[in-house]
Order: sequence, then C-alpha cells, then structure tokens
Amino acid sequence: MVINMAIIAAFMLPHPPLIVPEIGRGEEKTIQKTIDAYRECARRIGVLRPETIVLISPHQIMYTDYFHISPGKDAKGDFGQFRAGHVRMETAYDTEFAAKLCGLAEAGALPAGTEGEREKRLDHGTMVPLYFVNQFFKDYKLVRIGLSGLPLKKHYELGQYIKETAETLHRKTVLIGSGDLSHRLKEDGPYGYQKEGPEYDSRIMDVMERAAFGELFQFPEDFCEKAGECGHRSFTIMAGTLDKTAVTAEKLSYEGPFGVGYGICAYEVCGIAPERNFREQYEEKERMRIEKMREKEDAYVRLARRTIEEYVRTGKKIKVPEDLPEEMYHDRAGVFVSIKENGNLRGCIGTIGAVQTSIAEEIIENAVSASTRDPRFSPIRQDELELLTISVDVLGEMQPVDSQDELDVKRYGVVVTKGYKRGLLLPNLEGVDTVEEQIAIAKSKAGIGEKEKVQLERFEVVRHF
Repeated sequence: MVINMAIIAAFMLPHPPLIVPEIGRGEEKTIQKTIDAYRECARRIGVLRPETIVLISPHQIMYTDYFHISPGKDAKGDFGQFRAGHVRMETAYDTEFAAKLCGLAEAGALPAGTEGEREKRLDHGTMVPLYFVNQFFKDYKLVRIGLSGLPLKKHYELGQYIKETAETLHRKTVLIGSGDLSHRLKEDGPYGYQKEGPEYDSRIMDVMERAAFGELFQFPEDFCEKAGECGHRSFTIMAGTLDKTAVTAEKLSYEGPFGVGYGICAYEVCGIAPERNFREQYEEKERMRIEKMREKEDAYVRLARRTIEEYVRTGKKIKVPEDLPEEMYHDRAGVFVSIKENGNLRGCIGTIGAVQTSIAEEIIENAVSASTRDPRFSPIRQDELELLTISVDVLGEMQPVDSQDELDVKRYGVVVTKGYKRGLLLPNLEGVDTVEEQIAIAKSKAGIGEKEKVQLERFEVVRHF
C-alpha cells in the first residue's frame, strides 16, 4: 500500500436489498457468493479505516445535465419500502469534502453541486453497501453522489475531481461504485430477457476484472439501455478516481439467478501510473476519428458544422455562403440537423416541411437550434466543438399509409398524428430496430399515448454525413 495516496481503494458493489437478512428472510442464501464477497469487501474497508467514503449511487437524485452531491451535515434512511422499516441507519456527511469537490467542479465547468435536492433520505443504492460496511467500521464520513445523463467521459471527469479533492484535503478515501448489472437476464426476471443482458454482464465483468477502464467508453448507450444496466455510470465515476493510478484488481463474485446481474470487484491502489490516463486517451482517439470524418464531410454537413461553430463561439448566425451546390440555394425541403458527442445524442432539431426559402437556410436555422435550443440538452459549449459528429437529413415528401405494414424502419421515417399532436422519427437510427419501436418513440415525442390510434405517414431521407 502506498501510504501517501489519498484514494486508497475502490469497490464495485451491487445493491440488491435481498442480501440484507431482515429483507431476504432466508431467500438471500440463493446468492450466498455475493454476500460472502460483500462481507469481504466490507472487512477490507474496516482494515483500511478510511476517513471518507465516497459512494456513487444510481438511486440518488439524477438530473439530465447535472451531478447532484448530497448537501447537509447528515442523513438517515431505513428499508421500510422493503418491509424492513426497523432496519435504520444514519450517517454523517463530509461537508468539507463536498464543498471542495463542488468548487473544483465549478472551476472546471463541470455541472456538479449540492443544489436541487428532492429527497434527503438515504436511498437503497447507498444503504445496502453501508449496511455491510457498518458491521466492520463506522468511524467515517460519507460523500453521496448521484449520476447524470451527461456523456460517460463527464462521469469519468467527475471521478478525477473526486481524486483531486481527496489529494488536496489529504483525505484517506475509499470509493464505492454502487450498481447492479443487467436487469434483463431471464424471461422470468423483473424486466424480462434481452440478448444484450448477458452480453453486457459478460463484457463488463471482463473489463472490470482487468481494470481496463478505458474500455468503459466503448459501451454504446443504446446497448446499455437494452441491457437494462444501472451501474455503468457509477463504475465510470469510480474509474475516474483511479485515473493515472496503478491498482491491483480482483474479481470476487458474479451471480444473476433472479434475472439481475450482481458483480463485485475490488481495487487496491498500489502506485502512480501515468499511462493509465484513460480519458485523455479516449479524447485523443475521438479527435483523430472526427478529424478523419471532417475531411470527408459534404457541403451539407460542412455548412451545419460551420454554423454551429460560429454561433457557439460568437452568438452570431452565419450568412449563406457563396460556394454551395446549386440545389442548396434553389431547392426547399424539411431538414433535420443531428449532433452527437462521444456517440451520444447532443442535439437534434428539424422541420417536417420547408420553412425557409432554401435548403441552405433551413440547415443554418436548424443547426443553430440543434446546438443551443434543444430542450433535452444544455447548449453546446466551445470546448465540445472539436468532438462533435454531425449529420444532416433532407426529408422527402410525406406519404400517408394505411398500416404499419407499409413502413420499413431502415428505409422510411415515420410521422404520427393525433389531432393537433404530431411526432416524427427519422429512419435508420441506431438502437431502433423495429417499426413498433419507431412508432412508439414517435408517439412519445408527440405526447401521444402508447395505445392511441394515430394517422401514419412515411418519408424517405437523404442523409449527409
């Protein structure tokens, strides 16, 4: 053990309430290997005697574009929702650690802080790990942090700030990344079966057993969603706290008898390893990949990118350039501009039919909107510009159809209409594999009920990359 390291160990832990005996009432013996591994991790934490435990929980408050750090001096909780209300716990928060972390995140323009608390009580993603830790050691203070909808690299970056905080305060710190794996391992499980479920669990356990944290960035968002995992972002934050750090990694257990995967790994810090700068490596690969893409972009995408970059940097909308293909000046059509960062959607705004006097003007207007006015995302920042992937879809004419049998998820986009409500989904989108999924998403976007009957229209697009 390297004595002068502030982060001394980290643990990947699941949080099935069932393993608390007062909740399981004997059924917990079905996953005895998980319980034994859990107790071993708790024992090790007791031996390490950390001053601070930083616990990342998927069941903490979660915002789309903000990491919530629990405020206040302390918090309480119990397992009442699992019919064991008599099992209670109370923990003191490390207020100095939380304040320093918030300050470092703010200085680094990472959206994280103590604002927006909705529920002060401890969540089960926090209480299950602490139930076992408290059996071996209680003389610690807690920092409790939730996840966000931000890209994985932002979760890793938060982990780096946690590490910096611990080092600045000379705080002997242990990390717990709380999270179950796939919830879709079995047909009779809580969320049914998806083939991505066991695929995810096999892949994530391989990555975590090897401490190959750079590979965490390679899990596509739609793959994780189909797998029904809840811990990937927790593990990524934990990995960030071990950035440029040498660790001894150990897989202690994996089980999934109830249709949910439970994996436990332990990481003991053993030195400095500058070559394990996984976020920097990932960003450099992304820059190179996007640079190659930019060299191949056509006039449609180049116009969208130029518009976005100019507007984000100066707040000014560009004029239509003079070097575009003729059809962009004279043709009119609906246009969608889609922006991705690190493989995740970052903005998408478009028009079903032509609104401007030319395709070029349509692209400029929608590029500005996609980058700064999509209500699902915060406006794009200057430091993101070189990491953006952009596509432009030019829509063909709408064709009414009588049934979904006339649709093709790869060839046609769909428009659903119910009264004044209208929703659109583009064709050939990653993660949308069936017409049923396509229609359901379009309905959801329009605020139309899943079982409501709608008028259907289809359209083709010319997609520019």
